Amino acid sequence: MDLRAELLEAVSGADGPSEKLGRVCALLLDRMPTCDWAGYYVVDPSEPRMLVLGPFAGEPTEHVHIRFGEGVCGQAASALRTFIIDDVSAEPNYLSCSPAVKSEIVVPVFHEGRLIGELDLDSHQASGFSTGDSAMLGWLAELTAGTLAEFEALLREDGCS
Repeated sequence: MDLRAELLEAVSGADGPSEKLGRVCALLLDRMPTCDWAGYYVVDPSEPRMLVLGPFAGEPTEHVHIRFGEGVCGQAASALRTFIIDDVSAEPNYLSCSPAVKSEIVVPVFHEGRLIGELDLDSHQASGFSTGDSAMLGWLAELTAGTLAEFEALLREDGCS
């Protein structure tokens, strides 16, 4: 089965949004050769210019909250566009999750015209992500936008982040 078909299958079904997004992240980690960490950040419902870590696959990160403008994730949230960073050591605003990370891609996720979060992938290889990866992850961001909106609604209901 190709990756897109597996991703479609991962977001279908009756599971909750956390489980669906977690499956997506696990598939990216397993099936993309250069991916060493995959996760979703969601715009914090209680603090709109803050990202909060959602479902992910890979090593835990200390970056559970990221302000807009900080690091690659925060820059992508502020600019509302995809960032592909071939060499994170050349980024003065980079927030290091692990010394092994060499490159990163961050794709904003929009739902009903507003930024609700982003998909973040790290690689232990320099130049680990291509424009082809960007296109596929853009498709994935559109596919999972509704699921991420459901996840955001759960955060809002819980009143915690």
